[in-house]
Amino acid sequence: MNLYLRYFDSETLVQSVDEAIDFLKGIEEIGMNPVLEADIREYAASDVFYPKRYKVRPRVYFIIIKTEAATMTDFKEKRALRSGSEVQSKERSAAPVMLKLNEEREGWYEGTVDFKRVLLVPGTGKFQYRDTRFVAQVKAMSGIDCYNRIIGHLRQRVDERSQFPSAKGKNFKFVYLGKAK
Repeated sequence: MNLYLRYFDSETLVQSVDEAIDFLKGIEEIGMNPVLEADIREYAASDVFYPKRYKVRPRVYFIIIKTEAATMTDFKEKRALRSGSEVQSKERSAAPVMLKLNEEREGWYEGTVDFKRVLLVPGTGKFQYRDTRFVAQVKAMSGIDCYNRIIGHLRQRVDERSQFPSAKGKNFKFVYLGKAK
């Protein structure tokens, strides 16, 4: 794992934490100290792959990015993206969910919706959002039809400020129960 560091126009791609710290010591404004050095070593050793930025002074930062790129050119041209296979596997797993959602299969469905419901707090007279789970068995043509029927039912019975999830998100699930008789 290599590290890309940038502070304004100064940038480098290094292969070890020691090289990264030497680079940062060469920039006087950063003011390298043992606490910062320990934090950089901890970041480099962790499983975290998001970029990390460190504050130098108000609105001025330097960044460190973990990368698989062997050269600066590879990094700049994004040839060594760490999550290439992960992105493909996520796309593959997302496709069946969309296909199942739109697959026409008439019958009974059990749909579960987790949504934010607006409720009145009796003591104060104010309103607040509460996480609410609603489960219903409906006769529908597809998963999306099940979703639309459940949301249509809820919209008539809860406060209009309630927030409903997308059918494609993790807060809506459905199971096909069988043919309608």
